[in-house]
Amino acid sequence: MGREEIFFRLAFQVVILSFFALSGICLGQSVPANFVFGDSLVDAGNNNYIVSLSKANYVPNGIDFGGPTGRYTNGRTIVDIIGQDLGFEDFTPPYLAPTTSGSVVLKGVNYASGGGGILNHTGKIFGGRINFDAQIDNFANTRQDIISSIGLSSALELFSKSLFSVTMGSNDFINNYLTPVLSAPVQKLVSPEQFVATMISRYRLQLTRLYNLGARKVVVVNVGPIGCIPYQRDTNPAAGDSCVELPNQLAKSFNTQLKSLVAELSTTLEGSKFVYADVYNIVQDILDSYTTYGFENQNSACCYSAGRFGGLIPCGPPSKVCLDRSKYVFWDAYHPSDAANVIIAKCLLDGDSYGISPVNVRQLCQS
Repeated sequence: MGREEIFFRLAFQVVILSFFALSGICLGQSVPANFVFGDSLVDAGNNNYIVSLSKANYVPNGIDFGGPTGRYTNGRTIVDIIGQDLGFEDFTPPYLAPTTSGSVVLKGVNYASGGGGILNHTGKIFGGRINFDAQIDNFANTRQDIISSIGLSSALELFSKSLFSVTMGSNDFINNYLTPVLSAPVQKLVSPEQFVATMISRYRLQLTRLYNLGARKVVVVNVGPIGCIPYQRDTNPAAGDSCVELPNQLAKSFNTQLKSLVAELSTTLEGSKFVYADVYNIVQDILDSYTTYGFENQNSACCYSAGRFGGLIPCGPPSKVCLDRSKYVFWDAYHPSDAANVIIAKCLLDGDSYGISPVNVRQLCQS
């Protein structure tokens, strides 16, 4: 083989490797698995398998996904999009699905549950839901299965290189502290400051437990501007065309302390890399500059039945659906559309400190 041919082949290999790097595919050796914890924003169908009032396994959910799967949106969730960009061939499967077993779990599992929260009594209005403590219990079961399959040393190495993400907190406000049938007595006994402090205290223990089970690269997603979702707008008509102030104040108070907690954990837990994902900032920017992002509607649900903003009745078979989902920030009364999720996911993957810090997801998975 001539020198020129060798040079050509080496150059070609460099080009191919550069292509994969630029296209955002973290090589399998860097991120072998994707473990997802959270609520309905990232649930991939776990609630299909429990008795709960919080479900999304019916039309028109999934209208742009080939049909309903249990995802609370018209298409993909944020973690679906991130997983695709990182090079995973399949979407991370829900823990409770019968097919999520054997070698499948070596590439990651989704434990998220619609209605779930940091506090165990959050979401009790729905009946069944899997809160964060129970999700970590389920991961502990998966962990044991993986250890039995490949051995302790290989399992710990797998976890140390894997991507973990936690999207929690919204329900602790929307379906706990701010729930109409519960909020009046709760708010008289517990101040917003006390409630947020309780959430942070519990979250510290939970994230530490996740670390103790082997998680090292952990993306912690904050609470978005929940006062701007169609449900809050319609149930608080006095706000007019503005977002509802109290929910957003609660979210910002929690987020400030969460950012400090994430920094604290990265400092105190040896070998850990906790990342703070500021979805509040990202979504607020989308809402403030929605036309710049290609949207035509920033405050109403695409899937709607009742209410000025379509936020009074959950999305379901009787609902009407907007013709062009790509023009709506919100899919239903609570959740973003696939189009909004794409923007959020891209900001988390490649964004700067405005949306994620101290590194973005791509930098985290390459570290």
